[in-house]
Amino acid sequence: MTNIVAVSSKKELAAFIDFPHDLYANDPNYVPELFIAQRDLLTTHPFHEHNELQCFLAYEGKKVVGRIAAILNNSHNEFNKANDGFFGFFDCINDEKVATLLFDTAEQWLRTKKVSTIIGPVNFSTNETCGLLIQGFDSPPLVMMTYNAAYYAELIEKAGLQKKVDLLAFKFGKEGYDDKSFQLLDRIQERLKRNDIIIRSVNMKNFKEESLAIRDVYNAAWDKNLGFVPMNDKEWDYLAKDLKMLLDPDFLIVAEQKGKIIGFGLALPDLNQILRKVKRGRLLPTGIFKILLGKKKIRGIRIITLGVVDGYRKMGIEACLYGTIIKEYRRKGLDYAEASWTLESNDLINNAILAIKGDPYKKYRIYEKAI
Repeated sequence: MTNIVAVSSKKELAAFIDFPHDLYANDPNYVPELFIAQRDLLTTHPFHEHNELQCFLAYEGKKVVGRIAAILNNSHNEFNKANDGFFGFFDCINDEKVATLLFDTAEQWLRTKKVSTIIGPVNFSTNETCGLLIQGFDSPPLVMMTYNAAYYAELIEKAGLQKKVDLLAFKFGKEGYDDKSFQLLDRIQERLKRNDIIIRSVNMKNFKEESLAIRDVYNAAWDKNLGFVPMNDKEWDYLAKDLKMLLDPDFLIVAEQKGKIIGFGLALPDLNQILRKVKRGRLLPTGIFKILLGKKKIRGIRIITLGVVDGYRKMGIEACLYGTIIKEYRRKGLDYAEASWTLESNDLINNAILAIKGDPYKKYRIYEKAI
């Protein structure tokens, strides 16, 4: 018999975080999340100051067989004038009854919050990890991307949820950008210069000020995207602090006009290449050394976000930002890159990636259901 428990203790929270490690123990493509990072995300992240979250565990006897989080994102609802609830952190054995019971429990909690829709998987908002992998199970996820077993889609759909939107991930190999594309990039940049627009890397000596300008672009450029929620000061500081530790300044590229940042692109080293070797996501006793010693050996990047403010789109800035990152990626002699994620309907960005030989190789899905 399956029993659902609302997570309320440190022990239950640890079981919630650790369950995927056991579920995917024999999956070579699984990458464990760092325990301390997941714990902080679920307990002390600035999200919790103005939103609500309830985690649930499914037990069969004393064994955990599934988990889910019901999420009330008030910021999302206020900004988008919506009445949505979300689910996230969904993991489950291949058992339809267990999965349906988890969704029924999450939906019941969300109904008490008077929402009319459940959407997910979204691990708080689209500012964090989201989407269910539905295509591309033959390779590990890159940094800050989700991963799940192929049977999850069937479990979610049998629980009554339907497709809301698909998200795409594109890959680049060592030769992912040809000479013709480089020549086109140079011509576009020359044209932009005539409009006083330059493409440059971030100034790390002035990182705090530039970071705030990038946040303003982020909040403006994504305001009409699916489920977007602007990041406030505390949320941005939380994110920027983590990203700065990973950041290679050669991969944070901005578009600037007369001193004003109007667009940016960011790629991060694929930390998952190291995290795959950190057992159960524990930094101690040896995990921290694997990360510190392994950072210089990372052979890939993920282009994690890119945007241009309204009024400057369709000028070629997007292609220049992507192209500059890929050009730097090739200069450093790295082995692989991924651009992810993009909305399947975002032709402007998707065409810019296809133009520089990006290959759409993974697909993720966000589901919804009226409740």
